[in-house]
Amino acid sequence: MKFTEEHEWLRDEDGEMVVGITIHAAEQLGDVVFVELPEVGTTVSKDDEIVVIESVKAASDILAPVDGEITEVNETLVDNPGKVNDDPQGEAWFFKMTVSDPSQLDELMDEAAYQKFIA
Repeated sequence: MKFTEEHEWLRDEDGEMVVGITIHAAEQLGDVVFVELPEVGTTVSKDDEIVVIESVKAASDILAPVDGEITEVNETLVDNPGKVNDDPQGEAWFFKMTVSDPSQLDELMDEAAYQKFIA
């Protein structure tokens, strides 16, 4: 897994990157009550705002961690946004994407670096 300074994680699954938020981010947000996902087929650039997430505490935007195209979204989060609190680094992924510039992945943190970042 790779991690961003914006508390997102990326996991490679058969050449696609699965993207979600970290446990730390979910704890900071509190109870998630709304998730708006991007459209499949959307081309994104690194740092584009592509997911809106609202909790009882705040509204936040999830940024594209790298350049690429959205290939799938986790529709279950639309009807059950609280799943983000239950399993943020597992079943509550936000979207899958193909990466157009794999070198951007080299700029991201591994788990040890992320743990140090949030300490």
